[in-house]
Amino acid sequence: MTHFFRDMTGANPQKPLDLWPATVIPKAAIDAEIQRLADAPRPANGRRESLITHPSATAPGWGLAPGIRVTLSVLKPGEKTLAFRHNATEVNFVIGGAGRVTVGNDVFKTSTYDVWNTPSYRTYVHENDGKELYVRLTYSNASLLEMLNILLAEENPKAAEENYEKDEERGREDPRRKSPFGTFQMSEGGWLMPYETLINPPAVESKSFHFPWAKVKEQVDKLETLGKDYVGRRLYLLYNPMTGRTNGITPNFFATMTIRPPKIVDRPHRHVSAAINYYFSGEGRSTVDGQTYEWKAGDLMLSAPGWAVHNHASYDDYVYELTVQDQPINIWMESLMWQEDLKLPARILGQEAGFGTNRSKAAAE
Repeated sequence: MTHFFRDMTGANPQKPLDLWPATVIPKAAIDAEIQRLADAPRPANGRRESLITHPSATAPGWGLAPGIRVTLSVLKPGEKTLAFRHNATEVNFVIGGAGRVTVGNDVFKTSTYDVWNTPSYRTYVHENDGKELYVRLTYSNASLLEMLNILLAEENPKAAEENYEKDEERGREDPRRKSPFGTFQMSEGGWLMPYETLINPPAVESKSFHFPWAKVKEQVDKLETLGKDYVGRRLYLLYNPMTGRTNGITPNFFATMTIRPPKIVDRPHRHVSAAINYYFSGEGRSTVDGQTYEWKAGDLMLSAPGWAVHNHASYDDYVYELTVQDQPINIWMESLMWQEDLKLPARILGQEAGFGTNRSKAAAE
């Protein structure tokens, strides 16, 4: 018998959170998988790939965090992938070698620790034009789209018909297809919008941006001068202006490059967005939900599984890390609870005023 109703009368609305535990994928395991992919026969589409999944992940999704898919990709010298596109957005990060990337009409020459974003449904190709293995980590919202059952992908897509855009433009300008009333505000404050605007919202161009590590590092290194008394984190957001106030590199994710001078310990904090760190210099520890995890250069870590109290500390060397976090989509959903200081209340970032640091004072000293 089919049931459509689940009685929740009088139920407590707060259910215990079943957070995925923090986890570290060690460099040795990543290196072994890179070698396994390199040794395998070349596939027809050229993509030697493995998903890096959390032990708690299940189908559909297969993420390293719920809603965040991480893919390890390898190309041998001279290899090139077949053209591909999907309606997910991506953050790409080179962890070994160098290669040529084509995203739509944009072409980038990328090297180790470079970052770039790939917009939704933009055809892209990766090519190893160097002499070493070209190895990338790709962070995407494909796992979220799979859970929503709306992930659409296409290999070797055909070019769109030339007249398609012209036909669509004529349709948009046809006065018979426009409401004579437009969008207007009611006396109660809310607005009414006609169907014509609903199916033709203002378009915002989505570009692919390349962030060369050599240039980013120059700026990140300057943050060391903030000194040990600085209470913020020494990082720069790799910002894509189309994400606006949500502070992203894609509409789903932010990507930040961080420097941790030796023996720096962050204040404990928490947020509902999940964070994944790749450490590519130095070593240190993270304390997440009361448990301590040690990491070193080349390790990948789910370092903040959402609303778990956590902080990070560097040991005797400088630490550099890329952090990818699903903050922007949480800002759009008004779900980004953030507690920067555990002694103070949490706030909904993006809806109300956020937090400050002592940066101006630390910089002056």
